Amino acid sequence: MIPNDVSSSIENCSSFISKCITAKSLKLGNVVHSHLIKTALFAYPFLANGLIDLYSKCGSIVSARKVFHDLPNKNARSWNMLVSFYSKNGLFEDAHKLFDKMPQRNLVSYNSLISGFTRHGFHTESVNLFYEMQNGCDHLVLDEFTLVSIVGSCASLGNLKWLSQVHGVAVILGMGCNMILNNALIDAYGKCSKPKLCFSVFCFMPERDVVSWTSMVVAYTRASRLEEACKVFKDMPVKNTFSWTALITGFAQNGCCGEALDQFQKMLDEGVRPSAQTFVSVLGACADQALIERGKQVHGQIFRRSNSGNLFNVYIFNALIDMYGKCGDQKSAETLFEMSPMRDVVSWNTLITGLAQNGHGEESLDAFTRMIEAKVEPNHVTFLGVLSACSHAGLDNEGLELLDLMERQYGVKPKPDHYALLIDLLGRKNRLKEVVDLIEKAPDGIRNHIAVWGAVLGACRVHGNLDLAIRAAETLFELEPENTARYVMLSNIYAAYGRWVDANRIRKLMKERGLKKEAACSWVELRNVRHEFVAKDKFHPKIAEIYEVNSKLVDNLKDVGYQPYTDFPFLPDEDDDFYFR
Repeated sequence: MIPNDVSSSIENCSSFISKCITAKSLKLGNVVHSHLIKTALFAYPFLANGLIDLYSKCGSIVSARKVFHDLPNKNARSWNMLVSFYSKNGLFEDAHKLFDKMPQRNLVSYNSLISGFTRHGFHTESVNLFYEMQNGCDHLVLDEFTLVSIVGSCASLGNLKWLSQVHGVAVILGMGCNMILNNALIDAYGKCSKPKLCFSVFCFMPERDVVSWTSMVVAYTRASRLEEACKVFKDMPVKNTFSWTALITGFAQNGCCGEALDQFQKMLDEGVRPSAQTFVSVLGACADQALIERGKQVHGQIFRRSNSGNLFNVYIFNALIDMYGKCGDQKSAETLFEMSPMRDVVSWNTLITGLAQNGHGEESLDAFTRMIEAKVEPNHVTFLGVLSACSHAGLDNEGLELLDLMERQYGVKPKPDHYALLIDLLGRKNRLKEVVDLIEKAPDGIRNHIAVWGAVLGACRVHGNLDLAIRAAETLFELEPENTARYVMLSNIYAAYGRWVDANRIRKLMKERGLKKEAACSWVELRNVRHEFVAKDKFHPKIAEIYEVNSKLVDNLKDVGYQPYTDFPFLPDEDDDFYFR
């Protein structure tokens, strides 16, 4: 029985601790801690647990650990709170040690560690602990928090078998109608590219919220089933910012950038306020289509809307830098980079890649040096950018050195795309013997990769190494037999050597396999309108004026000595839509 005066003191201290937690005041928490020790109230686990909670939410690991170890009478909540604190902060070694020492584990103990693993990307560890929990703790009844975490881990691992098993467990436990769990299942099946299973879960839900509908939209867009995504979106009883963003992002990620921009305009017309993620997706669509005027308009909208809410986060800055860089306005991209209050590895990668793609190879390498000096760890995207810069600037020796340094100094394992860039660089310098040596020394997964041999074939086309070109083409015909560009390139190389029979043989091989090169397409943005031109297209409303200007340009070129190349090995058939150049 606790005396009334002590009970009153406990109540007052508890109230004060709650206020400290709300204010996240570590200083006042230390004062309360001292008071509890002086008055011997620290021995009450209820108050000590409050201190652990306070220190946890204030991020003070040392103080939270000290309270726990000094507490003479620890209860289950004491253990669980510290395990949860360690897990949320990614201190899994400490969390596991404490978890193993627990005199008795309950559902909260397992949930804390499982959710921590899932949140920090340790999905295999999360699933293993779940199975350990099932096999060794028959007395524990799983709840929705356990299953939601495990469903997320199974989806991230892409393991449909495990996901189906967890779904089955949920049904057996009578949680098949739990809306939160079903929403997680729709998202998980979507990540595993199973929209039919998503729809099955969706149909059997007795109650749905906006998250359920939005998850279905995302599932269909991930599977590139945009018509179904639009139908679900149209049928949604309530649409919010996240729903619109999901549809816009889906269009953009599937290469339907025009539709993404149209949906964005409809979103604005309906008075729905875009989020930072919405603007990131829209800017990505503008970047992919090189629509700089539209991108500038979106930039202006972000600037105006930021007055009533801070939209200018690092993701917005990165998207703007990327948009301006891909549209060729590198000066604006660099200005935004310097203005950015916070730069992450994506910021640096975007700057480095933009400089490389716009022909500023030396400046791109200088930006890489600045990145290292700023102690930002480079990743595989960084090295794609700097190798591209070396290729544009013709810095072959520097490129070889970078490939060597990637894994040895920075711990980044080269991928096929890195080798392809380096092969392209060496090919430009006609160092084809070194290209062959590089491929032969590469790991198996790289030695027979499409990107690598595609780069080899391109280098052979430039420098006319017929034997290596044939080897590269034959390898590519096996790896991707329906890529018409490879056949065309080999035929061009045969033609350049005067081997018309072989050039025609490759052309006939294409016809036998039913392959046809897609007509070339170009576009230009004029007064905020995108004009597309397909090879031999005569359907543009102003085609007469276009041809007239084009003829004048050709005449001007001839006046300064231009001679068109017309030495074709054969005349193309009337139904052909390509020439061998």
